[in-house]
Amino acid sequence: MGPESLRDLGLVGGVLILLGTATIVVRALRERVDSSINPAILETFRHRVRAWWALCSILALAFFVPQWITVGLFWMMSFWALREFITLTPTRPGDHRTLFWVFIPITPLQFFLVGLAKYDLFSIVIPVYGFLFIPARMAISGDFKRFLERSAKIQAGLLICVYCLSYAPAILTLWRLPEVPEGRIDHNDCTRLLFFFVLMVQLSDALQYAWAHIPSRHVVAPAINPTKTWEGLLGGSASVTLIGAALWWATPFHDQHWWMAAAMSLVISVMSFAGGLTLSAIKRDRGVKDYGTLVEGHAGLLDRIDSICFAAPVFYHLTLYWLRA
Repeated sequence: MGPESLRDLGLVGGVLILLGTATIVVRALRERVDSSINPAILETFRHRVRAWWALCSILALAFFVPQWITVGLFWMMSFWALREFITLTPTRPGDHRTLFWVFIPITPLQFFLVGLAKYDLFSIVIPVYGFLFIPARMAISGDFKRFLERSAKIQAGLLICVYCLSYAPAILTLWRLPEVPEGRIDHNDCTRLLFFFVLMVQLSDALQYAWAHIPSRHVVAPAINPTKTWEGLLGGSASVTLIGAALWWATPFHDQHWWMAAAMSLVISVMSFAGGLTLSAIKRDRGVKDYGTLVEGHAGLLDRIDSICFAAPVFYHLTLYWLRA
């Protein structure tokens, strides 16, 4: 077994051990009658751990299945997340044909281009051509009531749920980009990098939530999300930075100093926090608690991947800049 396979096995095996330990600890605490931990917090962690099992299992398959399967799975996640987002936004009959174009041609086209590693196309199709097409197609319907509001909501959903999320599977195609020097990174490195990225996002959510429950906490935006605190942001980000530095050997950054993996982990944590807070603001604006009921205990799928949506494009481009250097 070569060093690459050992790194893959160590990363995936370590995550599975961590999830298994978390599952056992949460179950043991739930069975303790005299536990001083808030049962609501335990229940939240239990459901989050179950969701992480599902997500990490899918990503572990990326080491053994063709790349297009992983891209296809992210496309299905994107399709469902966009459906949840649009369900919360009021639409009119004049929007239906526009939404058809958004869901059918534009969304799969974005992930098709990602699978082909056409960075010069998938980086501009939605924010340029898609954003111009949406208001134009809506205008053709002849319905001008709340026109600006309706078009902006569809554009926001397409941006967050499709465009931003597509940069996660795009990490798999970094090695195929012509602007990346040959031999700088390979397919296994990219698969490991995607796994590392999602792992850091999930750890950010968990540790920020844990740090947010320390005494004397200061909530960032009480009217939007009472669990998002400055202590959670600082403590969670610091913890994730240390974990990322400890895992530098499992990433393509292993030929650099450990600080590279640490810096990337810090960026992921900060953007994850921003994603969760932003999507919470949208939910409060719509007067709902959750985006849906697909994932047990954590409401909709978009509630589970909101951090990934915000962190993916930033992480992708920073990694691309590093590869070009």
